[in-house]
Amino acid sequence: MNLRVLVLTTSLGVAITLSAVNFYFQHKWYDVMVTFSVALGVSYFVFYYLIEKYIYSRIKLIYKLIHNLKLGRDLRDALGEHVSANPIADVEQEVKEWAKQKKTEIDELRKQEKFRRDFLSNISHEFKTPLFAIQGYIEALQDDDFDDKEMARQFLEKASKNVDRLSYLIKDLDEISKLESGEMPINYTKFKINDLIKEVFESLEIKGKQYHIKLIFKQKYDEPIVVNADREKIRQVLVNLIDNSFKYGKEEGSTSVSLFVLHDQVLVEVTDDGIGIEEKFLPRLFERFFRTDSSRSRQIGGSGLGLAIVKHIIEAHQQTINVRSTEGLGSTFGFTLARAKQTIPFPNLPVLKS
Repeated sequence: MNLRVLVLTTSLGVAITLSAVNFYFQHKWYDVMVTFSVALGVSYFVFYYLIEKYIYSRIKLIYKLIHNLKLGRDLRDALGEHVSANPIADVEQEVKEWAKQKKTEIDELRKQEKFRRDFLSNISHEFKTPLFAIQGYIEALQDDDFDDKEMARQFLEKASKNVDRLSYLIKDLDEISKLESGEMPINYTKFKINDLIKEVFESLEIKGKQYHIKLIFKQKYDEPIVVNADREKIRQVLVNLIDNSFKYGKEEGSTSVSLFVLHDQVLVEVTDDGIGIEEKFLPRLFERFFRTDSSRSRQIGGSGLGLAIVKHIIEAHQQTINVRSTEGLGSTFGFTLARAKQTIPFPNLPVLKS
């Protein structure tokens, strides 16, 4: 209902009421008509002036403020000043939408604040563990004054391992920071995913033997499967996933990689027959520093950022990654890649001689 209709409706109510009272006492239709006309005209102008000045203008101002806040400065400048034809009706809807938007923003800020606190707590713990270990070994060496050469050598080796752990942690933090901020570009190239998997298997073969885990490229592929992605970053994804399967796999177990060609994508799956993951942990598996078993995870090493980096790399390719797992049976990590269109070469044509 706009202002004029509102004022006219109110004025009619007043005019009809006064006319009815006049008719009750005078019983003259002429007086009733005069009373009705005068009351309608005076009421309309008085109500219009009062409502416009003290109520309607302020409602319009509130509506414009909320509407402009919702749009933001850029959109407001592009669209110009917005004036609603019926702010009294629209302001309620605008306030509801604005309140809903602000509630969503507040909930998101609370989530981010919790994430920030957890992240700072986790990173503090991750740094303190190797630092305190290094400090302990150095103090022990200082107290011993290198009298026991064998003990000194063992302590230096352990300190070196903790330094390596710190280096990995800093490197992974730097990498995930660059991925999140977009500073690390994705260099798309067309390559054969089959060949890359075989290269990764060759590079991790010795490590697999150390864990007594067999690597299996599950299917035989007669034709190469070409994808369009950043080859080195996808190599890192495969290395991280296979390395993760070593850490949580079972001795004398296996890790297999499978390929499934979809319409315009290729699905790559890395499957192990290890300890598996509880279902309640699956939604948080790609969070930074999240560990399902903190004590075992720290014993086997790693920065706790491997799966987070994997997720960021795949999402930077505008693809998806998922995990399915059964506790005690193993886990399967699957991610998609864009399938490259392969051109069919023309056969060699005979050369025409004149």
